[in-house]
Amino acid sequence: MFYKKTVNRVHLANKKVLLRADFNVPISKNGDILDDYRIRKTLPTIEHIIGSGASLSIIAHLGRPKNGYDKKLSLEPVAKKLQDLLHKPVIFVPDCIGTQAKEALANKPDDAIILFENVRFYNQELLNDDDFATQLADGFDIFVQDAFGVVHKKHASVEAITHHLPSYAGILVENEVTTITKAIEHPKLPLAVIVGGAKISDKIDLLHTFIDKADYVAVVGAMANTFLLALGYEVGDSLVDPRAVKNAKEILRRANTKSKEQNFTFYLPHDVVVTTAIDVAKPTRVVDIAQHTWADITAYPARPKKHSFTVGKQEIIADIGPMSASAIAGAIALSKTVIWNGTAGITETPGLNGATAPYAHGTKIIAEALCGEHAGHKNKPFSIVGGGDTVAYVESVDGLREQLGHVSTGGGASLDVLAGKKLPGVEALLSA
Repeated sequence: MFYKKTVNRVHLANKKVLLRADFNVPISKNGDILDDYRIRKTLPTIEHIIGSGASLSIIAHLGRPKNGYDKKLSLEPVAKKLQDLLHKPVIFVPDCIGTQAKEALANKPDDAIILFENVRFYNQELLNDDDFATQLADGFDIFVQDAFGVVHKKHASVEAITHHLPSYAGILVENEVTTITKAIEHPKLPLAVIVGGAKISDKIDLLHTFIDKADYVAVVGAMANTFLLALGYEVGDSLVDPRAVKNAKEILRRANTKSKEQNFTFYLPHDVVVTTAIDVAKPTRVVDIAQHTWADITAYPARPKKHSFTVGKQEIIADIGPMSASAIAGAIALSKTVIWNGTAGITETPGLNGATAPYAHGTKIIAEALCGEHAGHKNKPFSIVGGGDTVAYVESVDGLREQLGHVSTGGGASLDVLAGKKLPGVEALLSA
């Protein structure tokens, strides 16, 4: 059960409610919103608040402004999209504090919603400045936190503001925390985890948690390169985290110990796709680094040359190979719960002439397995997907998001929940 008071358990009629939402969405140069997933996920909370007879205003952020106001990071396009989705007037206010904000709030029509400008245009937001939080809270009766994507941050509109208003969790935040916590604390077994990312240091706690709780852990993406380096494999010019080799070895020792004591697999890629540059026009090849099966078959009846199972000094590992992708997909097909955080390769490079993106084959096979489409298996596990690159890939494939169990709106926040860490933006809310 969620341990904080939620918006659907408080009397809202005739109250002035300030909602913190996560509207950090991709916007084109023309001001068009390329994906409105995060906006739509907040709609249940918005509709509940206005349906309860409350007056609603919203604060949010977009991107990472460096020097105050940046037109490219204005929330004005979000206001227009929100109005289209709600079929209600949404008033955009080009500031979030000060005279303009106060006047807009005082003159707001009863049937309208206010969306204030990007809170990150003020440096005080990231500093968790209490004076800034006081100004944000001025004129409101209740604060509702529904920006799951930032609840792991101590920012003024996330943590400091809760000291000035009775503060409750929104429907999205409650659902995210409850769903992800259940998946790691009380999953339907077997539990499989696919984890990627660039740096082991960002996910050390997470990897140890997964070793403790999961039946199967596969490490993919650039993170796998560091593990391969720790095992003595050549990784060429691939992205690695050399300072984390010691941590990788410790994780491997823990995983090996558990695999000897019980049915547990810690899987690293056996084959990889390499190229000499991340360039759509550059050729790729498969390197069978561990088992040499691919190399043996290709070279038979001759002995395979070292080049066929060794990453060259000038080569970059850009994806897991087909054997590794198939092995991971097989594990997914045998699981009841799967947590996926981190793509298997560089998925943002488009393919030529209608071909699959050259470094996204492994990720594609993993996604298909999560949808129950692997080697005739009909099993479709409950899946939780998180992480910026992973969610971006999911959103780029038509219809994929709808086939997955839970696609999180928060990258770092979802990782912290999985690792059992406290979220400042949630801990600051009123306790149930």
